[in-house]
Amino acid sequence: MVQFIVGNKGKGKTKHLLDKVNTEIKEAQGNVVYLDKSTKHMFELNNKIRLIDVPEYLVSNSDEFVGFVCGIISQDHDLQQMYFDSFLKIACVEKDGVENVVSKLEKISEKFHVDFVISISLDESELPENVRKNIIVSL
Repeated sequence: MVQFIVGNKGKGKTKHLLDKVNTEIKEAQGNVVYLDKSTKHMFELNNKIRLIDVPEYLVSNSDEFVGFVCGIISQDHDLQQMYFDSFLKIACVEKDGVENVVSKLEKISEKFHVDFVISISLDESELPENVRKNIIVSL
């Protein structure tokens, strides 16, 4: 399952994402990973959540990002959920490439049974129709 928290920059998406991951970790049966553009939110996350600073790994395009995500999944068979903050930045994707990356993430989610919750700095109206159906918070 791929879910989205959407809204323009500065609307509070990260707070919603942090609240959701910290709530979900209490019930999680498997491991939880949080991908971000920095370690700024390290102390706001429950210590059971693994924070990964994506730019540290020199990801430079959306295909590398998808490969990076697959690499994380391949190393953790107990992985249950992944949270992506600042999706456009960490995935190195522009607005017109979102649909392609999301399609790949949906296939990965189905195959490996990992749920994705994604914070994306776009207004709901800017997203493709097939992506809008998975919005859980629109700010």
